Amino acid sequence: MSDTHAETVLFVRETMLEQQEPPSSIVGPVGWARSNLFNGWKNSLLTVLSLAFVFYLLSGLLPWFFSPTWYSTSLTECREILAGHEGACWGVIRERWLQLLFGFYPSELYWRPILTLILLLLALGPVLYTDYFPPKLLYFSAAFPFLMPWLLWGGSIWMPLMVAAGFGIGYAVFAAMMKVANAGISLFVAAVVAVLWWIFLAAPVANGIASLVPLLTLEPVPSRNFGGFMLSVTIGVTAIGCSLPIGIVLALGRRSDLPLVKVLCVCFIEFIRGVPLITLLFVASVLLNIFLPPGTNFDIILRVMIMVTLFASAYMAEVIRGGLAALPSGQYEAADALGLDYWKAQRLIIMPQALKISIPGIVSTFIGVFKDTTLVSIIGLIDPLGLANAIRADTAWNGVYWELFIFIGAVFFIFCFSMSRYSMYLERKLQTGHH
Repeated sequence: MSDTHAETVLFVRETMLEQQEPPSSIVGPVGWARSNLFNGWKNSLLTVLSLAFVFYLLSGLLPWFFSPTWYSTSLTECREILAGHEGACWGVIRERWLQLLFGFYPSELYWRPILTLILLLLALGPVLYTDYFPPKLLYFSAAFPFLMPWLLWGGSIWMPLMVAAGFGIGYAVFAAMMKVANAGISLFVAAVVAVLWWIFLAAPVANGIASLVPLLTLEPVPSRNFGGFMLSVTIGVTAIGCSLPIGIVLALGRRSDLPLVKVLCVCFIEFIRGVPLITLLFVASVLLNIFLPPGTNFDIILRVMIMVTLFASAYMAEVIRGGLAALPSGQYEAADALGLDYWKAQRLIIMPQALKISIPGIVSTFIGVFKDTTLVSIIGLIDPLGLANAIRADTAWNGVYWELFIFIGAVFFIFCFSMSRYSMYLERKLQTGHH
């Protein structure tokens, strides 16, 4: 073989051919269309029919959407502009969009809910995107739940401070009880003391201090002026933020070895999941004041927040319990082998994995809770749908229908789609498997 040369062996190439681009018919949009839409006469026929149907829909919808009625001031003026043609009357959105967003909140105080929304996004930043925000910003995230009601409802700054003091008192009681009792009993006593403080002492103490040291008092806004998306976001954010930790506690309680704790958690979860949310809202609106001391002024929106939070917590508990049940027993055995106690094992090993497994179910529950805030119109609160009906009752816009509900649906879609995309981002970020 040493005497073999390229001149005598014809199939041996001395030079390499230059690399060429693949045929345009198999790559790019054309290649994708050929392989997915026109890869046979049946698919080609279905593609043509589908395109014809889409064209038929768009030819009717686009002229309706892009109608020149943005600056109209009534339905009659819309019809005059359209001159007998079909089209949307978008003037109602231009004229009433602030009302759909803020309800009957005083217009000169719009800066307060706008500032609250900005601060909400700032508080969520270090919680949702830990890689892009400094950890110290979490202190503001912890303070925001007390700042939000003060900005929206107004009054003295001492009231949210006294509410925050309830958590401090509860923690102090918990630390003191841990010296003489186990963690379960200590947590229960601390929770009871904190609730008693909030119900009976927080408001009188706040009013007494405010009379002596008037500090940062905002103009009060009654709950009857709340409405629109501001009301839905307020109830939804509160229920979402509170239902997750409560759901975790209920899920752990349902799997507890203590019979009393397990029975209480099972009864609560099954009762709440077996009752429609509308029934709970009626209880919050009508019956809850019966069980309170005479003369107690329990705000209707606060009552609704509590009921929606409890409703979401029951469903959240089942979602998280599913994540706990999905973990292999080896994870629990590993925690025991490391000598960790129950709470450290849950915090460091069990719960992070269970929550990662439960992300789709958790976000689905969040989305459902946010959409269910529209049910508050049943008990007289003015949600976006209730405002739409109120606007349609105006003689200037009597007959407008689709435009209002399309706008409301678009805003709800933006919120829910954002939560869905974030859950996908979180799943990718926490994905530790190797493919």
